[in-house]
Amino acid sequence: MENRAATMERGSGVALWRQIADLIRQGIAEGQFPETGRLPPEVSLAERYGVNRHTVRGAIAALVQEGVLRAEQGRGTFVERAPRISYAVGRRTRFSDNLEGQARETRGRLLASSTETANARLARALELDPGAALLRLDVVSEADRRPLSRATHWFDAERFPAMAERYVDTGSITAAFAAHGVADYLRRSTIVSARHADGQALAELRLSPGAIVLSTVSVNEDLAGHAIQFSESLFAADRVELAVG
Repeated sequence: MENRAATMERGSGVALWRQIADLIRQGIAEGQFPETGRLPPEVSLAERYGVNRHTVRGAIAALVQEGVLRAEQGRGTFVERAPRISYAVGRRTRFSDNLEGQARETRGRLLASSTETANARLARALELDPGAALLRLDVVSEADRRPLSRATHWFDAERFPAMAERYVDTGSITAAFAAHGVADYLRRSTIVSARHADGQALAELRLSPGAIVLSTVSVNEDLAGHAIQFSESLFAADRVELAVG
C-alpha cells in the first residue's frame, strides 16, 4: 500500500499529504462520512488511502487550518458544516446584496492599488486605447471575518481617479462608483472556471495547499453601455457557490 502511495506522489508531482487532503475534501463533498460529521480515526484513514498516519495527520491539519474540518480535544475531528455562501452572478452582481441574510458582517479590504498602462487585453475589455492609464485595485472581500474572494479590478484612471480612496473609505466598489457619478451599473459578461489555488491565493484567502478556487473574469458597464470595470476574481470553492443566471 505504501509503495502505491509513493508511486502516486511521484507520478503527479504533488506532495502526498496534499493529495490525501484532496481525497478527504472530495469525500466530504460526496457524503462519504457519517451524518455526525466525525472523521474515522487516523489509522483507519491511513488504511483507506494507503498511506501512513503522519501523512493523514498533515492532510487533516491543513484542512483544519482552512476551516473545512475542526478538531475537538478528546472527541476527534469533524467536518465543519458551515453552509457555503450562495453568490449570484447576473446582470446586477453586488457583493453586499449577495451576502444579505447569509452573513452578519461583510467588508472589503484593499490589498494594493497602482496605476498601469493598458495592454491589448485590458484596453479591449475597457474599450480604451492601448497604453491608456488604468487604476488597478487588488482587494479581498470577507464575510464574518472569513475571506471569500480575492479580486483584481481595473478602471479608466481618467474617469475614476479616486477609486482607491473611495474604496478605502467605504469598502464598496458600488459606493466608489457612486462617488464618481455612476449611480448604477450592470454586468456585461462573466466567464467562470475552476483551478487549484496558487501560493498568493492560498495566503490571501487563508486556504491550505490543494484548495480549489472558482475563477471569474468579468466586465461591468454603466447604463449607457460603456465598459467601466474589468475584473479577475477568485472565490474559495469550499466557502462559496456561484449561481450564474
